[in-house]
Formats: sequence, structure tokens, C-alpha cells
Amino acid sequence: MSELVERDEAVRRLKGGGVVAVPTDTVYGVAASLAHPVAVKRLFEIKRRPTTTALPILVDSRDAIEGLGVNWPPRAQRLSERFWPGALTIVVAVPHELAALVGSTSDTAGFRIPNHQLVRGVLIDAGPLVVSSANEHGAPPCRRASEVLDVFARRDDLDGVLDGAEGGGEVSTVVEVVEDSWRVVRQGALSVEELALALE
Repeated sequence: MSELVERDEAVRRLKGGGVVAVPTDTVYGVAASLAHPVAVKRLFEIKRRPTTTALPILVDSRDAIEGLGVNWPPRAQRLSERFWPGALTIVVAVPHELAALVGSTSDTAGFRIPNHQLVRGVLIDAGPLVVSSANEHGAPPCRRASEVLDVFARRDDLDGVLDGAEGGGEVSTVVEVVEDSWRVVRQGALSVEELALALE
């Protein structure tokens, strides 16, 4: 059964290939280390999420993105400078192996630096994490640790739930930046107008 864990224990379990629910500045997320493909596969199974619906990646810095062999284009740079840390997921072209790992069918992946001190610390220690909202695919996302425990109470999937302050409750806006164009994939905490102003 899922249980509450402290920060250091959450890091240990993530680095060991576990799947742990973590708080963010938006909603609670279910996380797995990008360094553990088996854990990423488990995350898809836990979420009952189609393996062709790509998972976003949380990082602690833009350096961590470049460390994954990703070229960060100028528009993505402008958006990340303006809105990170915060509720914006930026989708860019990535190496095929990375795209396949996170379930992308288009050689792209989404990245975000969360505005949440606790999970930022976890990212520094555990490395980039594949994270999806803590809920079954298509169900409302959890915003508190107690809700995560309730949702997963009858299942033995999670290797822990990191307790933390409730976030803003609104999912991140997802914007795709490819070549010379950009488009909003999902409307969330940030509006299209805010993004357009940053890219003028």
C-alpha cells in the first residue's frame, strides 16, 4: 500500500528505480527517474496511460535539458527565461531514443522547471524526472497527498508519496516550439496572450 515518505527517502526510492508521487506548483504528480526505463514503463501502467501519449520531463535547470542532448531553440529560451520556474511545459525536438522513452511518436518531448522548492530539491538530487499528474488517465488530478493516498489506496503501485504543500491546482500550459513556429497544445495556467507577448 502507498505510504507517506520524507524527502530523502523519496529521492532514494526514485534513484533506485521506484515510482513516487511528488508535489509540484500545479498538481500532484507521479514521478519516475528518466535514468530508469523500467520505472518509466511502470508509470505508464500505473496511470493506465496510453504508451503513445508522451510524458513530460521535470528538470531543475536548463543545463539538465542540454545534458540530455537536447538543442534548446531561441523561442524556447525566451519562454523559459520569462516563465520558468513556473507552470509552462515547453515541447521541443529531442533525440529519438529520449522521445521513445517518454512515449512520444514525433521525436519531441516537453520540459518544465517547477516553481516548488521541495520538488526542485528532489530534482537536484535525483536528476530529471518523468512526471504525470497523480490520477488515472482522464480522471481529475490530485492536489494533496491525502488525495493521492485515497486514489491509490487499493493498489500497491506507488513506492511512496512525498508529503508537501498544496500547489496552485491548475495544470501547466503546454506549448510546442518546433523550427520556426509555436502552438499551444494545452491551455493551462498561462494564457495564449501571455505567451505571445513573450515571443514578440
